[in-house]
Amino acid sequence: MKPMTGDMHMHTIASGHAYGTIREMAQSAAAHQMELIGITEHGPGIPGTCDPFYFCNFEVIPKELYGVRVYHGCEINVLNDGTLSLEERWIQRLDYGIAGIHTLCYDNAGREKNTDNLISCMRHPKIRIVSHPDDDRTPLNYERLVRAAKETHTALELNESSLRKYDRRLNCLDNYRTMLRLCREQNTPIIINSDAHDPSEVGLFRRAVRFIEENRFPEELILNNGREKLEHFLFD
Repeated sequence: MKPMTGDMHMHTIASGHAYGTIREMAQSAAAHQMELIGITEHGPGIPGTCDPFYFCNFEVIPKELYGVRVYHGCEINVLNDGTLSLEERWIQRLDYGIAGIHTLCYDNAGREKNTDNLISCMRHPKIRIVSHPDDDRTPLNYERLVRAAKETHTALELNESSLRKYDRRLNCLDNYRTMLRLCREQNTPIIINSDAHDPSEVGLFRRAVRFIEENRFPEELILNNGREKLEHFLFD
């Protein structure tokens, strides 16, 4: 399998429950031959995360650290009314957004309503990735989700962290098998991310790569095994 060149979902100490700085994450990415990374702190709703004002000053950060291109996003929470937890004025400061359901700030509304709420957030033009759509504590309709991902130009994520702790995420492996099968059938791209909360996790995709190979998922539908196609998808 072609090596991954980008890791676009990770958290630093600014998220409140992660343990590296931006520079430490970039340095680890360089050590693992990453060409680009995305720093994506948690949005409002996750205990201890940064104030939204954090997202207003990215211009002071070098665009390249240790030879790695650094982009800045946010993993924004999907709310039960189908909106995002970060105000629009801050979303517009981001390079891109990730939409994700977290049970800390979302109450399970059933498979169809959960899917409605997530798709509503995917329609925002800044949202380019859906994080860890794999946990049946908030079940999803994967046929609808994959179709919407293609329609909204949003990448569904295969999350290395979820695969590492799959026993704490209800039906995680079966849900990913279903998602990959439907993405393959509908020619819908995915992204593999570490969801790193420590520099030691950046750019490591061992479980995800094995899962891709076991499920015979085509490499051409993986966005982050090529820098040009990843940046084109996220930013063009």
